[in-house]
Amino acid sequence: MSHVTTHVLDSGLGVPAAGILVALAGPTGEVIASGVTDADGRVAELGEEKLPAGDYRLEFETGPYFTRTSRRSFYPRVTVDFIVTDAAHYHVPLLLSPFAYSTYRGS
Repeated sequence: MSHVTTHVLDSGLGVPAAGILVALAGPTGEVIASGVTDADGRVAELGEEKLPAGDYRLEFETGPYFTRTSRRSFYPRVTVDFIVTDAAHYHVPLLLSPFAYSTYRGS
């Protein structure tokens, strides 16, 4: 069983990205948790439950964030697929700008 966390940093502005809706989908595609990034770009509670091994997806609704910050963007949403294999903590950050993004397995 594992636990998943995330946060979003706006690398274009050099600040945390607040107000982004994030959904966590499970192995069958159903949304099992969701939340909105806080002032620090983090989702305080993205599901309390420990997750069994399997394929998961984080979907970040970035379009409204860019609209609120008065910037045009190429990405209305960012989807990150990843695999949970063990009981480790899985931290999946998103570094975001209007025309690029990257992600990695954090700690």
